[in-house]
Amino acid sequence: MDTSAENRRVCWHSRRGMLELDLLLAPFAEAVYPDLDADAQEAYRALLREEDTDIFDWLVNRYPVPDPSLTAIVEHIQGYGRPPSVDTD
Repeated sequence: MDTSAENRRVCWHSRRGMLELDLLLAPFAEAVYPDLDADAQEAYRALLREEDTDIFDWLVNRYPVPDPSLTAIVEHIQGYGRPPSVDTD
């Protein structure tokens, strides 16, 4: 399989038409997706098959992710772009 073509396809499908999701998913797909392991890439592609409103609700913690196989990728997306926490101890 041509991985560069697959990466472009995933980036394209990450543009959902819902601005809030586009701002979360598109940068993640471009910067992180190519370096994920095969299982995480499959989880991301499975996430993209879900409804936009459900994805958004999970990403903003409005509702828990009902499918345990998607929990790790949702958490990875949530953590992308956040600065690391700093211990003040």
